[in-house]
Amino acid sequence: MDDSMYPLPGTQTAARRKELAPEPLAAFKAFSDTVFADGALPGKMKQLIAVAVAHVTQCPYCIRGHTASALKHGATQQEIMEAIWVAAEMRAGAAYAHSALAIDEMNRQQAAGGAGHGEHH
Repeated sequence: MDDSMYPLPGTQTAARRKELAPEPLAAFKAFSDTVFADGALPGKMKQLIAVAVAHVTQCPYCIRGHTASALKHGATQQEIMEAIWVAAEMRAGAAYAHSALAIDEMNRQQAAGGAGHGEHH
């Protein structure tokens, strides 16, 4: 018995997904195949984007699967790591950019004579 937080994917899980909801599964697979097909962006680039996004969404299955797919599509280990660093910067950048909301709220509270100007509660 596997006691890990994330069960290993396998044929039993895949069969159960299909048994429980075959139509959405088929639609999802068709959508995925279309998204990752070569188009204006080549498959390798799409897989590198997927690796980066998987690190932001923090899906361990996606990280492993898309890292493997990126390698199969010819991505180098350096390209994969750079994609991961882009994801890290974007995630950190979002926290930094959203500080504008906190600053705006602090300014509103201060203008309204509310708490937040060095006061502790």
